[in-house]
Amino acid sequence: MYASREDIGYDFGDDSKAGSKTIKPNPNIDGGWAWMIVLSSFLVHILIMGSQMALGILNMEWLEEFNRSRGLTAWVSSLSMGITLIVGPFIGLFISMCGCRKTAIIGGILNALGWILSAYASNVHYLFLTFGVTAGIGSGMVYLPAVVMVGQYFQKRRALAQGLSTTGTGFGAFLMTALLKYLCTEFGWRNAMFIQGAISLNLCVCGALMRPLFHVVSEKHVVRSNSEDNQAKALSHSAETVRSNGVLSEEPEKREEATNEEVLDSVQHIETGGKSRSGRSMYGLRILKTVSQLTVTVRKGFAMWYSSYFGAASLFTNRVFVAFIIWALFAYSSFVIPFIHLPEIVKQYNLSSQNNIFPLTSIIAIVHIFGKVILGIISDLPCISTWNVFLMANFTLVTCILTLPLMQTYVTLAVVCALIGFSSGYFSLMPVVTEDLVGTRHLANAYGIIICANGISALLGPPFAGWIYDMTHKYDFSFYISGLLYMVGIIFLLIQPCIQKKQPREKSTEEAQI
Repeated sequence: MYASREDIGYDFGDDSKAGSKTIKPNPNIDGGWAWMIVLSSFLVHILIMGSQMALGILNMEWLEEFNRSRGLTAWVSSLSMGITLIVGPFIGLFISMCGCRKTAIIGGILNALGWILSAYASNVHYLFLTFGVTAGIGSGMVYLPAVVMVGQYFQKRRALAQGLSTTGTGFGAFLMTALLKYLCTEFGWRNAMFIQGAISLNLCVCGALMRPLFHVVSEKHVVRSNSEDNQAKALSHSAETVRSNGVLSEEPEKREEATNEEVLDSVQHIETGGKSRSGRSMYGLRILKTVSQLTVTVRKGFAMWYSSYFGAASLFTNRVFVAFIIWALFAYSSFVIPFIHLPEIVKQYNLSSQNNIFPLTSIIAIVHIFGKVILGIISDLPCISTWNVFLMANFTLVTCILTLPLMQTYVTLAVVCALIGFSSGYFSLMPVVTEDLVGTRHLANAYGIIICANGISALLGPPFAGWIYDMTHKYDFSFYISGLLYMVGIIFLLIQPCIQKKQPREKSTEEAQI
């Protein structure tokens, strides 16, 4: 049932030079610094995803302060959560150019700036720009590198590592809710956002921990960055790709690259031989050298990013990956809808007294943490397929969503909510499945597309559920419609691997006949 890159006949040419060099295994793979990467990603999930889960506290403060409609005010938090995910494909471009570490540090500064500027908000529309857009883009620039780095540092225990790092979302929801509630009570919401902005600067520390993964080439005893090798291979491959699309030819690209190298060589020659020149001209030459190096880096990064999306080896030529994108468009909204309508269900069946003792939403959040870790451990077992675990968790979740409206007692609702929390732990398996489909080198761009689809779902899901409720005056239809759409996405995941496996067999039959 599981579709790996070999099964679907999809290869980006990662191993094209595997036979020419002997690469020693890095001791940090599945150990050593890899666990520092997990810690960094865990803290990122606390500070970003945990803070976004706690925005309900600030939402109440904004309603009081600005006296605007609930729908308009709710767009502030929705924008922040949605943009964090939607900008994924563009963050992949930054990672291709600058690497994960620099991208995360810049994102941490931008996120903190968004929180601090929001403390001076005079209206809700000001918050759209400062908190929704600025802090949202900053969050996206830290979140994607945090996921990608865990995938790069782990091979045998990828699912467990992703599960441990993403549990930061659950812990963050509890910690940040308590922290923001305390800060708003003691200092007011404006000072609370200012303090939270200062706390968010710790994202820069998390980014600094994202050390690039190095490997040792035994023939020349040279240590090179994996990302540099990937960029070099992507540049040569993308020249062919861009030419095939009729946008640029290979020759101009080679000429421009040669020109850049000539500029660098000439600058270095002048620097060594022109000591008698004035300091001003030497300073100008250093600037020219820096700009030339930056131009080469940007071109290489853009070539890799472009080839991943629009080239001959585009991610969209992988049908299983396209089906994965369609699934992602429906999956996230189905997980959010129970949080929207559970209060109405509790009120309808007069279960408020029991729900106040132990809220159903808290059951989902707590079990969700354990679900991520347990599903990660199961997926890493040698005899278990990650793809099958992923599909089983999805089937369980969609079944719970379709049956939840039928439950009328607190015990049955608690059981279904616990199953929803556990099965939704498959979120930690999404980067693992993505990496298995496209490879480590394309993980940043591929996972950027997946979380972009999740972001669209997060933006449109809650308003869609509210619109259905306004039309029918029944919460049941929101569960049924979202569950059916979710089921369509799962069916796409089931059909495409079968088609991909069938094609090579048909091809071999035709060759035999010829």
